[in-house]
Amino acid sequence: MGSEIERKFLVDPAWHPPGVGVRFTQGYLSSVAERVVRVRLEGETAKLTIKGKTRGVTRDEFEYEIPASDAAALLAMCEQPVIEKHRHHVELEGKTWEVDVFHGENEGLVLAEIELASETEPFVVPAWAIEEVSHDPRYYNANLQKHPYRSWNK
Repeated sequence: MGSEIERKFLVDPAWHPPGVGVRFTQGYLSSVAERVVRVRLEGETAKLTIKGKTRGVTRDEFEYEIPASDAAALLAMCEQPVIEKHRHHVELEGKTWEVDVFHGENEGLVLAEIELASETEPFVVPAWAIEEVSHDPRYYNANLQKHPYRSWNK
């Protein structure tokens, strides 16, 4: 069993990540607070991920590579709409940031995440990361599936 320690930030809409990124399509077979079961196509690869309840910015995580054809079939069984986005990797001060540019029902949302070895690990927040939303459940992908960004009263 692994753990995921992750911090999440809104990205300045005037900043654009480098490159074209990798297309992600992900859906949820279960998306309750106690567990999330996610199916994801990441370009040509696919994964099944089970995540436990979030405690602070940490949660248990199990992730397995699966055949892309299985992922396609499972995505059809998932809660709708599925999450569509492009993921970009940005290196900064020895750390990799994952920047997600959302499409579909979440168009207009850009989030950056950094995974850490501990909750107290220091890191540099880039200028384009304008607000931390790690503790705001609206920005969890499983919640964006249920309550898409475009439906928010901003």
